[in-house]
Amino acid sequence: MNLAGAVIRQDAIRPIHGTINWEMMYRTADYHKIANLTYLGLMGKRDMVPERWRERFFDRYQEALRYGEICNQAEREILTLLEMKEISCIILASCGIRDLYQVKEMAGNSPLILYLDNESYILVKGYLVDLGYETDKTFDDCGECMKKVSGFTVEIYHDLPFITSSYKKHMQYLLERSVPRNSSQRIRNLTVQDRFVFRMAQAVYHYVTNELLLREVLDLYLFHKAWKSRLDHDTTMDMLAAFHIEGLAEKLLYISYMWFGSKEDSGIQRPDENLEIYDVLENRILSRGAIEKETDLQALELGSMIERIREKERRRERLGSIKDKMVSQWKNLKRSLHWAFPEYRYMCAIYPWLEKLPVLLPVSWIIRDMRLLVGMLKPKPRSRSDQEAPDDSPD
Repeated sequence: MNLAGAVIRQDAIRPIHGTINWEMMYRTADYHKIANLTYLGLMGKRDMVPERWRERFFDRYQEALRYGEICNQAEREILTLLEMKEISCIILASCGIRDLYQVKEMAGNSPLILYLDNESYILVKGYLVDLGYETDKTFDDCGECMKKVSGFTVEIYHDLPFITSSYKKHMQYLLERSVPRNSSQRIRNLTVQDRFVFRMAQAVYHYVTNELLLREVLDLYLFHKAWKSRLDHDTTMDMLAAFHIEGLAEKLLYISYMWFGSKEDSGIQRPDENLEIYDVLENRILSRGAIEKETDLQALELGSMIERIREKERRRERLGSIKDKMVSQWKNLKRSLHWAFPEYRYMCAIYPWLEKLPVLLPVSWIIRDMRLLVGMLKPKPRSRSDQEAPDDSPD
């Protein structure tokens, strides 16, 4: 994180002292999708990095270079296709975030993220398959991520990936305020203000679910820094207050300036509270939730709400599993009863006298079942080959 911040600020890289666990460093940077950025910070310290891990960092840097060449073209191809097919969608995020980086290879492999209605979702997935995209990851009951061999990814959603009612409600308000993209009436964008609120609310949600990446925090910082002149702080806080996350959101924004900003940045005021609060946020983000001594009330409230909903879903799944098991057992029981007590027509075929005396159907069942039972208990005769087998006993 320190290396990434220094590269973004174009600061002098701090000296590296002591023994470094390079495997852990690479795994962490790769998980947070900043391995390509970290590589730039390590270029002057090549002798310190073992060759194996230096090559891994360099591979991620090369991927970022190649991605920059294909992403704009791939995104334009998809949006043009949707326009031609007259499919309505809302762009939640695009490759445009890459333009905020001073050097494009510092940027991550940002996907194109589209929100569609259910009918359009099915059509768009089919079009993407025709273009050579394959499902790389699915999001429970809301969408999936599709990836091409070139590395470009598209995330398509028919429902937003947030499970709390307040998030669903207020995210829907943002979508309803979307505006046409250029001259298109079908492809729409969020306004700058709403895009920032969306990113901010999403970052908070990912923080509480231990999914917040350093790359997402960095994108948030660059977005705010680039558009702060068009963002009304009071309006933003009022909109985030509707999600009940305004305090936690402001802390995450401040920590993004702590990590990646410089002293000259004037985008956000230093908070009055104890800075130890930010140690909690930092530890939770960098440890992927392994260190989770949460103190923020809004984080605790949102986390508790998410856990209650998940527990309710797990309980529903368990009840569904029990119900399916009971249905299966009932079917097996019916099959067994049908075998033990066949229907009247079948029994008449076995015992013709039953047609004249249908009241004796239970008697016919007893007779049949006793015959079957005797047949199963009766010892089987030895086969001829067994009878003629030579005696292997010694003379």
